[in-house]
Amino acid sequence: MENSQIARKGPESRDMRSVERAGRLRKEIEDALKDPAEIPIIRLVDELVEYAYVMRSSDIHIDPETDRLRVRFRIDGVMQDIFSFPKEIHSEIITRIKVLSSLRTDEHQAAQDGRFRVQVGGIGDVDVRVSIAPTYYGENCVMRILADEAYGFSLDTLGFSGVNLEKVRRGIRRPYGMILVTGPTGSGKTTTLYSVLRELNTPAVSIITIEDPIEYSIEGIDQIQVHRQTNLTFAEGLRFILRQDPDIIMVGEIRDKETANIAVNAAMTGHLLVSTLHTNDAATTLPRLMDMGVESFLIASTVIVVINQRLVRQICKDCKEEKRFTDEEYARLAKLISERVLGGKRTFYEGKGCEMCEHSGYRGRIGIHEVLEITEEIRTFIMRQANADEIKQAAIRAGMISILEDGFEKALQGITTIEEVLRVSGE
Repeated sequence: MENSQIARKGPESRDMRSVERAGRLRKEIEDALKDPAEIPIIRLVDELVEYAYVMRSSDIHIDPETDRLRVRFRIDGVMQDIFSFPKEIHSEIITRIKVLSSLRTDEHQAAQDGRFRVQVGGIGDVDVRVSIAPTYYGENCVMRILADEAYGFSLDTLGFSGVNLEKVRRGIRRPYGMILVTGPTGSGKTTTLYSVLRELNTPAVSIITIEDPIEYSIEGIDQIQVHRQTNLTFAEGLRFILRQDPDIIMVGEIRDKETANIAVNAAMTGHLLVSTLHTNDAATTLPRLMDMGVESFLIASTVIVVINQRLVRQICKDCKEEKRFTDEEYARLAKLISERVLGGKRTFYEGKGCEMCEHSGYRGRIGIHEVLEITEEIRTFIMRQANADEIKQAAIRAGMISILEDGFEKALQGITTIEEVLRVSGE
């Protein structure tokens, strides 16, 4: 039996089987939709999840509209229209998902969260996280596919360049301090945290996490779920963890002043703490902590490394071809990327589009990063409460590669496209 990692990441022969399987599942779903009165709802929901999994979708969106249910998948970070279901089966589909997730089927005016596990033939159990909310046209549903291979990643497979990877490894070898991963929602921050924990997870240390939600169970690590009904917030959970004699602590997200201050104090008192923060670049993280009420001297004393990241789509290996920029295209690119970085390079790559990548030209994603290592100069800037631009310039002088430059290098190597790097970096 194929496990999930092989089924989604296997060699070309298995990729072709996935393409064939996706085609068969799509036809079965479309055939079932031809007669709304006879649609087998249980099988339809199961096949929808299986189809999303085989298509490498991270999320399924079921959105009610005036006269239909719009079904979209997020594939490699991009939303795609997949099906249009008849409105008549709206309530039955939502009810089935609620039953699977152990949610209240008689509640239609409140948001509900849950999860379930579904058996996918030839693959095994697949965990699905569910969020249902009331909208103008009725309840919608977003299902996140929690694929096993996310925990199969390691720091070596996340796309870190050699220099950046060494900075990260140097940081996590420290006995205490803070390592922060930043970026927008959906940029792979949690996967990076899990990869760090996986590398640190040995019998010689005690690792405890506080998460919302716990996405993957990791053997050898004590994981605590945030539970607001019992006042188990990130801050309260962190206070509790400190009484559990941990060596390493993972906080799913630093969201508020209270959590930030407890986290910094935990890092000051001999713990290695890893967490995430929502900022647009690495340098902004440090003033952001000051805005949350953390004293500048505490930030300078505790923060070791800040990792800022995005996820870019990778060029499909089956239809990759060379692309050379014209003078006009190069001139436009030079306005966004300095000549020092461009260096006159004009040869890049793109995906032509084929059956393997659903004619998108892309298949899979990889990270682009900027890793800010706290040096003595940067500590001095933090102490005098310098702004993000000053900190960024100091970091670049110390050898930090910007996220745009890291993406540019991956485009040169034929891993992704220039257009994709510019899209996710907001340039």
